Amino acid sequence: MVDIETLVPAGPLEGFLDRALPDTRGAPVRIRKIGAGRSNLTFEVRRGDRRMVLRRPPMGDLPQTAHDMMREHRVLDALAESSVRAPRPLVACADESIIGVPFYLMEQVDGEVIRERIPSSFDTAARTRIGHEMVDALAELHLCDYHAVGLGDFGKPEGYTARQVKRWAGQWEVMATREIDDIEEVREWLHANVPTDSPHSIVHGDYRLDNVVFAGPPDVRLVSILDWEMSTLGDPLADLGYLLLFWPEAGERQIAGLEQPTSEPGFSTRSELLDRYERATGFDVGNVSFYRTLAMWKLAILTEGLYKRYLAGKADSDWFAILETAVPEMAATARSWCG
Repeated sequence: MVDIETLVPAGPLEGFLDRALPDTRGAPVRIRKIGAGRSNLTFEVRRGDRRMVLRRPPMGDLPQTAHDMMREHRVLDALAESSVRAPRPLVACADESIIGVPFYLMEQVDGEVIRERIPSSFDTAARTRIGHEMVDALAELHLCDYHAVGLGDFGKPEGYTARQVKRWAGQWEVMATREIDDIEEVREWLHANVPTDSPHSIVHGDYRLDNVVFAGPPDVRLVSILDWEMSTLGDPLADLGYLLLFWPEAGERQIAGLEQPTSEPGFSTRSELLDRYERATGFDVGNVSFYRTLAMWKLAILTEGLYKRYLAGKADSDWFAILETAVPEMAATARSWCG
């Protein structure tokens, strides 16, 4: 377990805040790690009455384009005046001499982050509302005019899905700790079945229930979308497929270590979410099974990278040990969805 002072040294951070956010001067910082910390790391920073959230990369060797704090800050800054539900950024720091890595701070968003279990206060009606809000907030993001908010050069939406298959196949070569035949078989199927015509939008890249903040009940509302580290311009249906991957229904086997509460009574079915999304956006969702398979395959590769960091002693939680068996199970599930 890596201690917080190693990840975010308080003294250098205080000096930086004195210069960057002078209205916070006069009190020591208090730092608390929040969230599971399985990719970029998130901390609550308190200074007097001011509450902020700090984001920094994980420890260990990182893929060249992953965990780019300045890129993550840029998209939040661009969306700050839009209708997209995202936290408001405060300041970014590319100077690695401060805490050892680039980082940024954003506003603290109050509310519930729903993980493995649903809070008891969320009754059946509230659970249905959660599904509606997940779809509505995603549709708002996908309908946002990325040129108008200054993100016209944030990515290359044309050919996004084909590049995703190629990129993540390359990531597997970097992240793999063992041979998993299903990874290659799914890659071949995905390559042969890439959609040739798709809409373009801002893509979040990691859109699921535990990456958003909810207010309520009684007035259940998705307040903010978190964790923008994988955002780019591309095919919005990739986000939809990813959401559905993390939306198990009653009786279905869940991903080991990534259990979700949506199989409990009251939650919308995946079909209902699809219908609502299609009505909200006008996008054709008939090929969504491809995107769900792509999402599972990418998740297997991503979590293999987390497992590699764990084996190298660079993870700050013993949760990662479960990936020894979970990654092959994800790859096998993706293989079963092909065809």
